[in-house]
Amino acid sequence: MELRHLSYFQAVAEELNYRKAAERLFISQPGLSRQIKQLEEELGVQLFERDKKHVELTAAGAFLKGEVDFVLNHLESTKQQLLEIAAGREGELRIGFLGSASNQVLPDLLKKLNSLLPKITTSLEELSNQMQVEMIQKDKLDLGFVRLASVPEDLEMKSVFRDTFSLVVPSDHPIQAKSFKSVGQFAADSFVLFSSDYSNYYYEQILGICRDAGFMPKIKHKSVHALTIFRLVENGLGVAIVPTSLQKGYDLKVRFMEIPGISKFTELSVIWKPENRNPVLCKVLEMI
Repeated sequence: MELRHLSYFQAVAEELNYRKAAERLFISQPGLSRQIKQLEEELGVQLFERDKKHVELTAAGAFLKGEVDFVLNHLESTKQQLLEIAAGREGELRIGFLGSASNQVLPDLLKKLNSLLPKITTSLEELSNQMQVEMIQKDKLDLGFVRLASVPEDLEMKSVFRDTFSLVVPSDHPIQAKSFKSVGQFAADSFVLFSSDYSNYYYEQILGICRDAGFMPKIKHKSVHALTIFRLVENGLGVAIVPTSLQKGYDLKVRFMEIPGISKFTELSVIWKPENRNPVLCKVLEMI
């Protein structure tokens, strides 16, 4: 039994006329009759009652018609789905990200995806920079949102968001925004920083901001999670320096004060592997 046997059977079952079915299939009527006969011999049942004037389905034929309709419809649906997948309009995108990407950049991308490519699903994992790099290299992720100065040669990187730095202090800290002139005013405070595991490049930037202000920070606590850092600041365990955009989405007793008079900024970048074969990736990179 071959797929053409099922297609020929379906045509005869729908037309209940061998001549019309043969014309529809662009084959000869005797050739169609031979194909149906082969199918009946293969299955060991009679599929049609036929005389000179009428063609009717047997009980077995009527049952087979329902099954064949399902199979051929499913094959057509599969074919269309394959075309969608190959064109990057259907499938899954695996995204790694730092927590700071979830405030604006990542939600904006997901909104675009839902609007323009509604059949695309996403798998999201909050991971360190290094873990994202490794997983993209191993084809376990398609995209990553990182804070890095550079990436290995087999990856590509593009800046997607440039941000300033802000100091985070408890809401009752005596230094207010109007009197905040330099990070050097906080030289005596303890600091809560993102761990170098979060981003060694970012960690060095923070130390550089403090060095430029004339002191080395007294680092008491480190974390890779913004919420943990903000909780520690809220409880008076230190102050922190973070990307300004991180002030969105938290309702805590802390104040964000953008650091004045510094040239340093932080960039969130997207990274990917050019050899990645996921067709969805190309569509998403166009959006980004």
